[in-house]
Amino acid sequence: MRARVPGFAGIALYVLHEDAEELRLAETTGQAGGRYGLSQRYSLSVRSPVTDAFRTGRALWLSPEEMAAYRGSWTDRPPAGMSLGVLPLGGEAERLGCLVVVDETEGGVDPDRRDFLELYADQIAAGLEAEADRLAAGGTPRPLLGHGPDAQLTGAFTLEVSTGRIDADPRVLELVDIAPEEFDGRVESLLTHTVPEDLPALMSIVEPGQLATGSRLLEFRIRRGTGELRWLRLSCRVLVDGADGPERVLGVLDDASRLRPRADEVSRVQRLSAELANAVTVRDVGRVVVSALRDQRGVSRVALAELEADRLVVTVLDPPDPDAWPESWRSEWRSEWPDAPRAALPTLDAALRDGQPQIWPADSAFESSLAGIGPGGLAVLPLPADGRTVGICLVGWDEPHEFEPEERSLLTATAGLVGQALMRAHALDAEHELATMLQRSLLPRNLPELPGGVAVARYLPATVGLEVGGDWYDVILLADGHVALVIGDVQGHSAAAATIMGQMRTAIRAYAVEGHPPDVVVSHANRLLVGMETDLFATCCYVDLDMEEGTAWFVRAGHLPPLLRTPDGGTEQLEVGGGPPLGVLADAEYPMTQYGLPPGGVLALMTDGLVESKHLQLEDGIAQVRDLLGAADPADAGRVADDVLGGIPRRDDDVALLLLRYDGMEVRPVRAGWTVWRLPDAVMHARRYTARTLRAWGLEEEIDVVLLVVSELVTNALVHTQGEVRLDLTYAVDRLRVAVRDQSPRAPVKPATVDWEATGGRGLMLVDAVTGTWGSVPLSGGKQVWGEIALPPREPV
Repeated sequence: MRARVPGFAGIALYVLHEDAEELRLAETTGQAGGRYGLSQRYSLSVRSPVTDAFRTGRALWLSPEEMAAYRGSWTDRPPAGMSLGVLPLGGEAERLGCLVVVDETEGGVDPDRRDFLELYADQIAAGLEAEADRLAAGGTPRPLLGHGPDAQLTGAFTLEVSTGRIDADPRVLELVDIAPEEFDGRVESLLTHTVPEDLPALMSIVEPGQLATGSRLLEFRIRRGTGELRWLRLSCRVLVDGADGPERVLGVLDDASRLRPRADEVSRVQRLSAELANAVTVRDVGRVVVSALRDQRGVSRVALAELEADRLVVTVLDPPDPDAWPESWRSEWRSEWPDAPRAALPTLDAALRDGQPQIWPADSAFESSLAGIGPGGLAVLPLPADGRTVGICLVGWDEPHEFEPEERSLLTATAGLVGQALMRAHALDAEHELATMLQRSLLPRNLPELPGGVAVARYLPATVGLEVGGDWYDVILLADGHVALVIGDVQGHSAAAATIMGQMRTAIRAYAVEGHPPDVVVSHANRLLVGMETDLFATCCYVDLDMEEGTAWFVRAGHLPPLLRTPDGGTEQLEVGGGPPLGVLADAEYPMTQYGLPPGGVLALMTDGLVESKHLQLEDGIAQVRDLLGAADPADAGRVADDVLGGIPRRDDDVALLLLRYDGMEVRPVRAGWTVWRLPDAVMHARRYTARTLRAWGLEEEIDVVLLVVSELVTNALVHTQGEVRLDLTYAVDRLRVAVRDQSPRAPVKPATVDWEATGGRGLMLVDAVTGTWGSVPLSGGKQVWGEIALPPREPV
């Protein structure tokens, strides 16, 4: 049987009436209330299938023959072949109602569907409890069963525990945000959408031997493709086959957000607290307070003043028109807002001394400095913080206003939150200056020149707020004509986030230069961040690009996918597989995805501050960037970056943008390699191989110099290291590179001076003398010592 809660002729929901004497029909799907003769209400004093199940608290399953015992329970004669299931809702402490299922399937409701329906009933019961709380808070009724015979708010699935295969209905896939044609039937495909913190609870269900028999009810979060978090509620049951243990898990899945009550007064305070937590300037604090009071309380005037020594300095006035405020304030109006000694405002001075909010009804008498601020009512709210009063807030109404007890509590709570927010805003100024300096110093000042391409980067701080984030970018030159492009974002906005950003950028650069493949680089960085024992995580996109071939390998760790502008002006979002953000799971896997970049193409890597904000949905932001990329002229990569940033002016978060225009290499390097065997005449064989290779490349004039470099580097590797030694020759446009790799991580050091009695050290001095440049880089547990010899530029073939 395919796992589906639907498949019944009708479903009816009966709830206990407030008089506790009857069950009344609340919702139906299909024809449950029509041709099947179900009544609109059932009295608890009269025997019926609905009341029997309600009283006993046990599910009731009736075949067509068994229904004959309840002849008086139907408004019309039930159709032949009709069977019935009645499931009580709620527990022993409180019965909520019953779920009635009508079925015309031959043989009645089979055991599998009974199990599903019992789980479904658990979900409906949870919905009834949440709905009661929501209605008590002033909400409007919402359906729990859906609309129409095929409507489904709940999805169902069957999991074969031993194989991990899962049979899920379309509603489950819709809730988890997986297209039906992309679902492969594996439970791992569903788990990849789960927020990592919620995975352990789910794994206790899907892993064999982890879940005991019985039912489970839990809530967890998934992250949709848009980046949105969604709460889901899961009810499941394990079916046991004999003594062999769990065989199958049956489950139903629902959107938990629809089961939660609407905000009440407490949640308004919580929402205000959350908004003030993001207010990082005094003006931000004032804007949040004015918005909350005007929208929710119909306030006419709001004034916010900070206490500095014995003076009140007004920092926020709404409305800002001077004519809306007392005449005495205008005489004190200096550069922008007025200030006055607290002694000149006795009402405010008394409130500041007592530290208690004062509520004044309509037409109260005040000193002239407060006259007209609140003719319909005035609230004077001292603002406490850290055991002292840091300011005061005046809230006035023009029309007569009744102060209810709940409102007095709300205003008192608001004052406490605003006082703390003001103190935090001043402290954040100093932190912001430090974090900004730290972040700027950790980002690369200049990007390297690339063979066969141009890379440009832009970084912009947020246009709202003061704290800096952890956005970073980097361009790393690697061996053999490869380039690494990195972009990332550390969670949060603080000096700690900027510090983690610098550590991640340094670590990824070190792993990349060591020669690790892209997936290993990202995995190492992930383990490093996990081991740092910080609460922050980071997203990252790493690209290893072969500048000769145009082949790029992408690895994504919870970051936005890259965009590609093709030479004809078209744009596409590259489908790059990925893993969780860095710092979440130590053993996370990061798959690699390969793409070929066409000459003239532009690759764009960005952080989410560019494409997502409270004013811009992620999909819309990506679409705007694609349009801007397609319309820009790629001849000037810097202008392309400026056009993209200028096209989306409002930013709630920091923005990092890294662009690479891939041109392709007009003259590609030629390479050759030789494994040096540890034989007595190994250096001679390396010299012969080098000479043959150089003659084949037409470099006979440079043979003597190159052979000297090869001799010294190979000899040093054979004498001072153990293991394999490899010689690599690279003929680029205007230089020849000689590189010798060995298995020792110890880098060679050229002596400052060599006297006549020294037994070594002259080799590196010779290499330094005959090459244009030389050096050593670590490579996967060993090192590579290289030297480059300048050559006349060669023409393209």
